[in-house]
Amino acid sequence: MQSVDSLLHLAADVGACRRCPRLVAWREQVAHEKRAAFRQQDYWGRGVPGFGDPQARVLVLGLAPAAHGANRTGRVFTGDRSGDFLYPAMHRVGMANQATSVSIDDGLTLSGAWVTAAVKCAPPDNKPSPQERVACHGFLERELGMLTELRVVVCLGAFAYDAACAEFGVRPRPKFGHGVEASAPNGLHLLCSFHPSQQNTFTGRLTEPMLDAVFARAVELSG
Repeated sequence: MQSVDSLLHLAADVGACRRCPRLVAWREQVAHEKRAAFRQQDYWGRGVPGFGDPQARVLVLGLAPAAHGANRTGRVFTGDRSGDFLYPAMHRVGMANQATSVSIDDGLTLSGAWVTAAVKCAPPDNKPSPQERVACHGFLERELGMLTELRVVVCLGAFAYDAACAEFGVRPRPKFGHGVEASAPNGLHLLCSFHPSQQNTFTGRLTEPMLDAVFARAVELSG
């Protein structure tokens, strides 16, 4: 850890981390083998830091980078179907300057929002182990410590909700469900959404109006 921490220092530390051998092996294997559609692209293949407005009042928290999304592009929820669903919703409420998120240099900027993941490396089968979650916790803790204006955490999926409840000491913990709200002892509001994964959006489990309602509520609660 740097003697004087910053979001830039944190991003460098996340990108350089090799703490979890299984995750390191997987992210680098994926970056080497690539998906046929991205054969000509250079994959990021490292830990993926958070992204957005340092003065954010809304934190958008996901599970982990996608193998051929953020693990390829180097920016969370960028270059995959989840980002194709998430960022248009954020654009509709004024948190993003554009609805597209395809590469780290595509011009996307966020206003009043910060997007990150509880685990910073792409895990096999999208399932980090309990030990890997613990090993990565320090990064999220540092990140939250520097985002001093946060008022709302939008939890994308049950894993993100569990991580947020544990981090902020939410007890008793309401059962996860889309639109569920919880309050942390420090005054933060937690809002739940089904994860914008292809499985959820293609089946209609999560629709645009459903996600829009969550972000509209986040804007309301954030003031």
